[in-house]
Amino acid sequence: MKWRLTPASEFGAHANAWNALHAQCQASPMLAYEFVAPLLTEFGSGVELLAHCEDGGRTIAMAVITPQGKGRWASFQPAQAPIGLWLQAHDLALAPLLETLMGALPGVPLVFGLTQCDPDLLPRPAPSSQLRTMDYIDTAKITLRGSFDDYWNARGKNLRSNLKKQRAKLEKDGVALRMQVSRSAQDVAAAVADYGRLESAGWKAGGGTAVSADNDQGRYYRAMLEGFCRRDAGSIYRYWFDQQLVAMDLCIEDAQQIIVLKTTYDESVPKSLSPTLLMREEACRSLFDSGRFARLEFYGKVMEWHTRWTDEVRTLYHVNYYRWPALGRLHALWQSRRSRTPKEDHVS
Repeated sequence: MKWRLTPASEFGAHANAWNALHAQCQASPMLAYEFVAPLLTEFGSGVELLAHCEDGGRTIAMAVITPQGKGRWASFQPAQAPIGLWLQAHDLALAPLLETLMGALPGVPLVFGLTQCDPDLLPRPAPSSQLRTMDYIDTAKITLRGSFDDYWNARGKNLRSNLKKQRAKLEKDGVALRMQVSRSAQDVAAAVADYGRLESAGWKAGGGTAVSADNDQGRYYRAMLEGFCRRDAGSIYRYWFDQQLVAMDLCIEDAQQIIVLKTTYDESVPKSLSPTLLMREEACRSLFDSGRFARLEFYGKVMEWHTRWTDEVRTLYHVNYYRWPALGRLHALWQSRRSRTPKEDHVS
């Protein structure tokens, strides 16, 4: 088992190896080349490395990693990536891979952090003298099994009644509701521009975190979604009140799932109306009826509205692997004295 490290700026030259391992692992679309390459282009600082592990000529793991200070390394984790950029063959344990990676890192690495792991994709390893895991956030999904009517009737009465009343009011007011789904790469630029206009008019604009067609986030989502749409694996949902665009979802897909990466809505809509939830109801009905996917994934932190749509919740986690067992004990002691909750812990 041997790791090779190359500058992540050369990621394109290793696309074939990454794609082959991704296909072999049947990994999440959030680890597909089309997802990762634009992340490096827009959010990489130039210090990131591509780590490539082989055993007997077989590629068994790949990851994008970055230094975080003296003796500290971690998986590359820009805010736009819901999970850590780590691929490994399913028949391997995580700890031996981390142990050999530590031996390949430059200098004297003390700790490596594998961030934002999904237990559905990478089973949570048992703790050891050198490996610790920490809760990150709870996230939700909807299993798209059976009929939409059965699913919908199992939801709370308040949710169903509230959306029914909203639809009745909009119909009484003569407002036509329409959901539009775009899947063509040629439509992505205009869709991202629409998304940016909605988000930039809302609360995110004040914090400088809104998507805009001409900022790094806008460039990222355009390049990423164009890549997915070119292979019929991306979808953009728009929801309209007459000619007013009121809500949007940006999604990627594979054979098993559709993932909602970003959601926004028109904050000028009266508070008595919930355009995002109205869109979600119609989208869920369409997904159940199509039978194309096994599940709908959200990957953001569970909010109150998620719990009205599903009770399928799991906890994402971080992993810390320490060079020496004593470092793990010292780190645990230091963290226990801090005022943060366990769900906020990262490699520090």
